[in-house]
Amino acid sequence: MENGNNKKRGRKDFEEDLVNEKSGFGDILSSILMLDEEAKQEQEQEQEFQWFTDSDQRTDFFESGYNEKFEEINGFFDQFESQYSEMKQLDDSRNKRARKSGLTDTTAPANIVPVGSDNVSPSQAATGSGQQRRLWVKDRSKDWWDKCNHPDFPDEEFKRAFRMSKATFNMVCEELEPAVMKKNTMLRDAIPVRQRVAVCIWRLATGEPLRMVSKRFGLGISTCHKLVLEVSAAIKTVLMPKFVQWPDEIKTKRIKQEFESATGIPNVGGSIYTTHIPIIAPKASVAAYFNKKHTERNQKTSYSITLQGVTDQNGAFTDVCIGWPGSMSDDQVLEKSAFYQRATRGYLRDVWVVGNKGYPLMDRVLVPYSHQNLTWAQHAFNEKIGEIEKVAKEAFARLKGRWSCLQKRTEMKLQDLPNVLGACCVLHNICEMRNETMDPELKFELFDDEVVPENNIRSPAAAQARDHIAHNLLHHGGRTTSAGFL
Repeated sequence: MENGNNKKRGRKDFEEDLVNEKSGFGDILSSILMLDEEAKQEQEQEQEFQWFTDSDQRTDFFESGYNEKFEEINGFFDQFESQYSEMKQLDDSRNKRARKSGLTDTTAPANIVPVGSDNVSPSQAATGSGQQRRLWVKDRSKDWWDKCNHPDFPDEEFKRAFRMSKATFNMVCEELEPAVMKKNTMLRDAIPVRQRVAVCIWRLATGEPLRMVSKRFGLGISTCHKLVLEVSAAIKTVLMPKFVQWPDEIKTKRIKQEFESATGIPNVGGSIYTTHIPIIAPKASVAAYFNKKHTERNQKTSYSITLQGVTDQNGAFTDVCIGWPGSMSDDQVLEKSAFYQRATRGYLRDVWVVGNKGYPLMDRVLVPYSHQNLTWAQHAFNEKIGEIEKVAKEAFARLKGRWSCLQKRTEMKLQDLPNVLGACCVLHNICEMRNETMDPELKFELFDDEVVPENNIRSPAAAQARDHIAHNLLHHGGRTTSAGFL
């Protein structure tokens, strides 16, 4: 029995020892796991601390770089201000010495006068005399313009460059001065009126590209383009009402007398003609500006806008119609003109305007016979009417010869061309009225592109009056009576 009990007790003690050992291993495993967790947490804390440390280092680096750049910029501005102060003091001292020595001649060459102060009006000189800013102006040579603008420059050479005498140029500048003069600013002096007008007129006269205009006048290309548009608009706005206007009764009577004394045809108050100005193909409505006649003649696709004008006996314009598309015929352009509106509304009385075969025969518009097999009277009439047509045609030839920009395609926008063409017509009238002769080398030949309209007789009364004039021309020694009117 004891042996059995001892065996049982021994087995029980063994089992208890085994359980105790298992629980000891569990404690050990738990301790190991806890140590691992603590190690991971310590590692994460070290990484976080390292990130914060790196971030602080980077911040310190950027702050130090920023401070260095800031100090450099401050130093640059300090140096810039000191240089600017020295330049200002130098300019002020020069101006004081100039005033003390009595140098008040504003027409002196630009190389001995502060930038932008040559030929400046008194109001301009007063606003910026002591505050010259050379920083914002690129130094360009103005030698050519300074030479042309000098009082001793020969008038013939001036006229060759600008198509007008110095006296006429001075008159144009005086008329335009209120419209184109600009005031000096803190940054730069304004371009003088004479130079502004000269840029525009030289560009219209020569048709040279803006790059050449820039070289001649010592200005930027964009500045030259802007000046051409501004001065052209001023000429059209300010001078056109003065120099291009329909004649009053006294002038109309004189025009009639001169035409009648030259041709024997009574009551002729003007000669009408339409020409085409070549343009670059527009982006919109290309077909409307396509010029079929020019394309066929030049063997190259051509686009144009129209310029219609009525001239007096001397070739000066009394009415102009500018800018209609080149695909329109002469009679279509006529119907769009102010002259046509005056004629159809009865504002023109006892006045004929003579045109070529491209215009219809209508009230107030007299044209030659266009059919075949003319009678002697009709043939004599066509010869005399051709002399009157020639007046307007030669006027347009002088217009295009004097202002070469009208002969070639221009880079100007389509909406800017009416002002430019209007300016050319105004300048043409000024030259004609002041008897400015044109160099024979500038002579321009016009081509006859007129197309006889289908309905070329639109007024039976006008046809009857034309027959009466033709009859009188043949049977009254080349003179007609005033009965040859409506």
